[in-house]
Amino acid sequence: MNQMPVQGAQVVSRIAGLLRIVGRKPEGSPLVELVRESGLTRPTVHRLLTSLAAEGLLDHEARTGNWVLGPEVLLLGSVASTRFPLEDIARPSLRRLAEQTGESAFFSIRRGNDTVCLLREEGSFPVRSFVLHEGVRFPLGVASAGTAILAFLPVGEQEQILADWPAYAGKFAEGHTEAVVRANLKRTRETGYSVNPGLVLEGSWGMGAAVFDQAGRPAWALSLTGIEPRFREDRQEFLGKLLMEEAHRITVQLGAP
Repeated sequence: MNQMPVQGAQVVSRIAGLLRIVGRKPEGSPLVELVRESGLTRPTVHRLLTSLAAEGLLDHEARTGNWVLGPEVLLLGSVASTRFPLEDIARPSLRRLAEQTGESAFFSIRRGNDTVCLLREEGSFPVRSFVLHEGVRFPLGVASAGTAILAFLPVGEQEQILADWPAYAGKFAEGHTEAVVRANLKRTRETGYSVNPGLVLEGSWGMGAAVFDQAGRPAWALSLTGIEPRFREDRQEFLGKLLMEEAHRITVQLGAP
């Protein structure tokens, strides 16, 4: 009798994990990538994918062989958006940032110990960084949005994440060593905005500012990304000021103290 809830929860966890992996990229993921990323066996992954497709939550593209999000996810998302009108609130700030800087602007949300990119607004500068787009996840402390959020979490929560940093950061740990992350967090608290000097991808820089919820906790972040010459030190203060102004604007609109 006690086994069923555990088994059911395990299935739900596996399904949620697969949906998250598929949702990282608009083009979806092939079966081999889903097996590798999920850590599940190939038969288990294929069985779950087939079941999700039957419910309309996933589609299998014959041309590419990739599994992509299905139409049911769009319907669920449209209903959920009425409870979380974040696009209506954040989009104007993204447009202002893109227009004033020429860089690509993004709005990300904290989900557990990750940040997930929700919205994007392209800038006018012709050379862009393609590291970030809707659905991309990074661990907190990695990339500019995650650094901006982690820097303003309570110290105890920060230390819990940093305690086993290499395992937590995974493939990003090499570029984001614990010492580098701690230094970035300290600088972010001092200036109010984060700077990622090409740590995710060489030559691709980013800056971010945290957006706070009604409890005063960092729950979202605005960020800008672009190529290194556009983020040199003499321009960072200007970009950081714009980011913090728009982050404060959204924080106020969300009713935070």
